[in-house]
Amino acid sequence: MNIELIRAFVLSLPHVQEDIKWENDLCFLIGGKMFCVTGLDSSPFGLSLKVTKEEYDELIEKPGIRPAPYLARYNWIYIEDAEVFNQEQWQYYIQQSYEIVKAKLPKKVIKSLDDQ
Repeated sequence: MNIELIRAFVLSLPHVQEDIKWENDLCFLIGGKMFCVTGLDSSPFGLSLKVTKEEYDELIEKPGIRPAPYLARYNWIYIEDAEVFNQEQWQYYIQQSYEIVKAKLPKKVIKSLDDQ
């Protein structure tokens, strides 16, 4: 999996926006909240996602995955090795991150997204 394939999948999700933050990070957002972050240079590979509390401890034990800087306390992981997941797993974790963040949006924001 590479950044372009990940980007294509992320942008296929409903109501996703792209934004550049901190001058060099490509962020994907739902309702103005980040759910996926990667570097613009994408070399070396690196991507951060939000996971469930139950999965967090298990995933950070895997080689190529560590707690995400600044966001680990919110159950974000940083994936350093693109080969740590197969394509199906990548899609699962990206979709899950999207759903976790979307579920915590205010009802008014969710309604406005659904009305678009």
